[in-house]
Amino acid sequence: MNVFTTDKIRNVVLLGHCGCGKTALVDAISYLAGLKTRLEGEFGNTTKTSVVPVEWDGIKVNLLDTPGLFDYVGEVEEAVSVADAAIIVISGKSGIEAGTIRAWDYCEKRNLPRMVFVTEMDEDKASFREIVQELQEMYGKRIAPFHLPIRENEQFVGYVNVIQQKAKRWNDKGTVDKFDVPDYSQDNLTICRDALVEAVAETSEEFMERYFEGDEFSEDEIRQALRVGVCDATVVPVLMGSNTLARGMYTLMADVIKYFPSPDRCKCAGINTTNNEVFEANYDFSKPKSAYIFKTIADPYIGKYSLIKVNSGVLKTDEVLYNYHRDAEERLGKLYVIRGDKVEEVKELHAGDIGALAKLAVSQTTDTLSTKKNPITYIRTPISKPYVYMRYMAKNKGDMDKISQALSKMMMEDLTLKVVNDADNAQTLIYGISGQHIKSVQDTLLEKYKVEIELTKPKIAYKETIRKKADTEYKYKKQSGGHGQYGHVKITIEPSGDMSTPYIFEETVVGGAVPKNYFPAVEKGIVEAVKNGPLASYPVTGVKVVLYDGSYHSVDSSELAFKVATEQAFKQGFMQASPVLLEPIATMKVVVPDQYTGDVMGDLNKRRGRVMGMNPVEGGNQEIVADVPYAELYEYDTKLFSMTRGTGLFSYEFARYEEAPEGLKPEE
Repeated sequence: MNVFTTDKIRNVVLLGHCGCGKTALVDAISYLAGLKTRLEGEFGNTTKTSVVPVEWDGIKVNLLDTPGLFDYVGEVEEAVSVADAAIIVISGKSGIEAGTIRAWDYCEKRNLPRMVFVTEMDEDKASFREIVQELQEMYGKRIAPFHLPIRENEQFVGYVNVIQQKAKRWNDKGTVDKFDVPDYSQDNLTICRDALVEAVAETSEEFMERYFEGDEFSEDEIRQALRVGVCDATVVPVLMGSNTLARGMYTLMADVIKYFPSPDRCKCAGINTTNNEVFEANYDFSKPKSAYIFKTIADPYIGKYSLIKVNSGVLKTDEVLYNYHRDAEERLGKLYVIRGDKVEEVKELHAGDIGALAKLAVSQTTDTLSTKKNPITYIRTPISKPYVYMRYMAKNKGDMDKISQALSKMMMEDLTLKVVNDADNAQTLIYGISGQHIKSVQDTLLEKYKVEIELTKPKIAYKETIRKKADTEYKYKKQSGGHGQYGHVKITIEPSGDMSTPYIFEETVVGGAVPKNYFPAVEKGIVEAVKNGPLASYPVTGVKVVLYDGSYHSVDSSELAFKVATEQAFKQGFMQASPVLLEPIATMKVVVPDQYTGDVMGDLNKRRGRVMGMNPVEGGNQEIVADVPYAELYEYDTKLFSMTRGTGLFSYEFARYEEAPEGLKPEE
């Protein structure tokens, strides 16, 4: 691929709900750009962000195609972190969905310039007008429709350019013929033209005054105002087309180039670690080299690649750059651009461009590369924390090493994936964004790495404690020829008041009834006893054990005998001291639109949750705070998705242990 200077680059992320047509749109653009000989047609759900660089009218447009399913939110967050603008894709048939709203929120957080592209305009049920109106209701006067569809004999044949107020029809050559706006489009044109002019008026006080005075804006004035408004995200154009017919892409790409900023018009700053001063990179090719690793590909077929955005300078082959985070130098070797699953070598990458480096030794996603003379670090992209987890085991025990290696590679690629060894409950847990996300990991292990895991419901980390005091003794006596075994302890066991510590051990023995040299053995007996409690074999917490008396034999007593005697005395005393099962409680926050709060709170009550309060948060949502037992969190992601049509989000953290209700039977 050719080398492009910063002003000839556009970095555009495609966002939207699952199935809205993002990948099909990229496919149609690639086809029209000459990268493909035919349109692909049907696409499954995208699970990974792909970078597709397209050369269009001498400009390199790096299209970042992201998954629409929230299960793969980490992929979206990585892509958004390096985008300079966004296209929010909406299905003309399905309309605005949960993923549309989430896409808008991503753009708002980063103040990204954005356009809306409505697909499937060749479908009978598609309604461009309704989508525009709903967008205006949600986001106000920023919404500026650029086009209107024209249908004849139930066919999508052309469009009205709202800025020019002219109609255009596609011909067999793939170009357009101009014609008069049909009478049946005049009313919709008036509505869209008014919305567009109002959005333009909002861009300056002068335009606002003229608008109220009834002045007409010229086409040049409108376009100039749009250039400013789109770049500062105060104007959001709405365009439309058909992916399957490859119509609407020429106007979309022309507007991407015309209205979206090149990187040199964007801000970017890091920290120079030698003096802790701000380094204004701003995608300036003349400044010291620096690059940010926004994604890692660790594929068993194409190998490991680190996807980067060059934030300053010009990267060239065989250079050595410094990773401040790892305190290590990395030789770059060759430079690449990745187009989907194809890798292409390039001579250099200018500031603002997106490319790839192969087989970096230590660098990982969210690390920074720079020169050792000017060591720079950029703020790491915040990636969503995984809260859903399942227990996993190898179907074939001999595959455990292969599974561990494969999961390590997958976690390198996906920062929302986590593996935890829960030694207390003898289980290994895999964390993800959702149950579906974890299931996809299972599928990938089988398909790509040829190993199989079984997913099951995780054990809950219950604990055991006591509510009363008990006094008990145990005499361990064994005779089997020669030296025997003898250990005798009298202990009290009671609540310690400190639930963060398994046990507190004290001794008040007088007169040498139990010699001091056996005290450590007594404590070892307690240590063993609290690992698996007498009630249900869960760890014990919050008990105080006092050794106050006992006896010994000058010949037969041993450390082992006192250890065993203590274990048995502990078990007896524990069961006499009103034992109870403790369950872990989470403080959970659920963020949902207003209309779902009743359903969500009702469901939390069914899960033995206690709603502690409700707070309004940004986006017109409500945050419900509740204490919920961990045992009730299993598959909550699926239920919340169903209740809120995919709009609800939740997070939680461990709060404390509480007595479990009587009759609760922990699942094995």
